[in-house]
Amino acid sequence: MKTIQYREALREAMSEEMRRDKSVFLLGEEVAEYNGAYKVSQGMLDEFGPNRVIDTPIAELGFAGIAVGASMNGLRPIVEFMTWNFAILAADQIINSAAKMLQMSGGQYSCPIVFRGGNGQAGQLAATHSQSFEAFYAHVPGLKVITPSSPFDAKGLLKSAIRDNDPVVFLESEKMYGDKGEVPEDEYLIPIGVAEVKRKGKDLTLVSFGKIIKLAFEVAEILEKEGISIEIIDLRTIRPIDYSTVVESVKKTNRCVVLEESWPLASISSEIAYHLQHYAFDYLDAPVKRVTQTDTPFAFSPTLIDEALPNVKRLIEAIKSCMYRK
Repeated sequence: MKTIQYREALREAMSEEMRRDKSVFLLGEEVAEYNGAYKVSQGMLDEFGPNRVIDTPIAELGFAGIAVGASMNGLRPIVEFMTWNFAILAADQIINSAAKMLQMSGGQYSCPIVFRGGNGQAGQLAATHSQSFEAFYAHVPGLKVITPSSPFDAKGLLKSAIRDNDPVVFLESEKMYGDKGEVPEDEYLIPIGVAEVKRKGKDLTLVSFGKIIKLAFEVAEILEKEGISIEIIDLRTIRPIDYSTVVESVKKTNRCVVLEESWPLASISSEIAYHLQHYAFDYLDAPVKRVTQTDTPFAFSPTLIDEALPNVKRLIEAIKSCMYRK
């Protein structure tokens, strides 16, 4: 094993797949000459040249459309958005072209394409640059949606996404690019659609994904000192969701809290809660609780940011309300 940054894990995944398959190429804003806005693609232009690492204009709809056309004609593009907030402009190509092409063409055209970039809040960037898009894209049939929470998961899942024949939405985080973690020296793949039990426990199942899962580990350590044993499940893939891993955990712990960074309405936590109420109802000793961002546009003020995001206090209250429900 070696210890590398999250951004380096992504770079290794892309570079390894580009060496393996000449149909893979990278395009996006500042990915070439500038080495990527967050230095994810650093050095790739030197190795692969300007025909395979391509700087684009600031025109998300345009270069996403170019990538969709390329994928329909035998290539495997990786599209980097500087942030998923900017990809709203490209939603027509992602949702109406890439996601639907296989079905609309009667199976004649697939879109093996990865759309990737920074997702969620990254500090004082205010409402239009701090949104989490997991539920937004998971709502769309034809897309696969991934949000890895460690360098290990990021590399293994991105390699699988690049090889997949369906369009994949790959959601990273600006706040995680510098995170370090262990990654194998040898090649490995992580299958899409498989959650992971990241921490064993017996009293309550805590389901999460993406960078907010760090809060889950922080709270689990605090509550361990009070004799409460938390099992943490990292979904990793948001579409398709690995429901069976969550259900099997809840059958053991009999309680569940779902933690996510985004808004509560029509959220991933809503979907998990609904599924458990139907497929694990007889095992639940308390209703499923959700801890999400407040149902408001994101603020610029640090004080309001702290109030809007899930925090230690809110998560502990949700867990204890499940544990000590009368």
